[in-house]
Amino acid sequence: MKKKINITVAGGLGRMGQLLIKHTNKDKNFKLHSVTEYKEFQKGKIKYQVNNDKAFKNTNIIIDFTRPHCTLEILKFAVKYKKKVIIGTTGFRKKHWDAIKKASKKISILQSGNMSLGINLMQFVSRILSRGFMNDYQMEICDAHHIKKIDYPSGTALMLGHAIADGKSKTLKKIQGKIYLNKKGKGSQNKLNFYIVRKGKIPGTHSVTFENKQEKLKIEHTAHSRDLFAEGAIGAAKWLAKKRPGLYNMHHVLGIK
Repeated sequence: MKKKINITVAGGLGRMGQLLIKHTNKDKNFKLHSVTEYKEFQKGKIKYQVNNDKAFKNTNIIIDFTRPHCTLEILKFAVKYKKKVIIGTTGFRKKHWDAIKKASKKISILQSGNMSLGINLMQFVSRILSRGFMNDYQMEICDAHHIKKIDYPSGTALMLGHAIADGKSKTLKKIQGKIYLNKKGKGSQNKLNFYIVRKGKIPGTHSVTFENKQEKLKIEHTAHSRDLFAEGAIGAAKWLAKKRPGLYNMHHVLGIK
């Protein structure tokens, strides 16, 4: 009988955490080893633990959809016990990225601001489109999420932004224009402008637009359910289970460059 992969879900009370618990329990390849949260308690059949040695010592893969400060805490345990980590957390700053890169020299880490197939293909296409459009085209990313989404631009919007910048052989910082939250304004010319919406229960809608006076090209992705992201993370965990230490993303999983 094939041995199951032990999974730890970090941030088990969150929207993604609850979905990951459900999908882990449904998948015959996995066993839900532990669930972590900000405090210890029992809910139904699940025991929620704080981040500690017991939660991580005998797991195989940790799936982390939490907050940046919690991710850093999890990475310390992961490095200590040589555990693989899927990171879906967003809102990282330089110190967080530095810690992730440092940890990836010792353990296998897959990080992505969005685990869906469609978004990662959209990121790939955005890079190619950016190479082709001249500088007189206005560039725009629209990023719509539910009202409880804290960070903006979202991790997905930043993924798309970095892809567009990469297509122009520049950094996102160099081409980034204005950021509007819940309002429409005139963006900076020859820059990449972000239009952010935070309302209702939107799982996630993102679009990339290139436009000048003669034409407009727009690509858009809409997530109909958060199950999409949980399924992507579970698929990524199966892929990561066989990988050596390093820093990976969904493009590695999908085999696109």
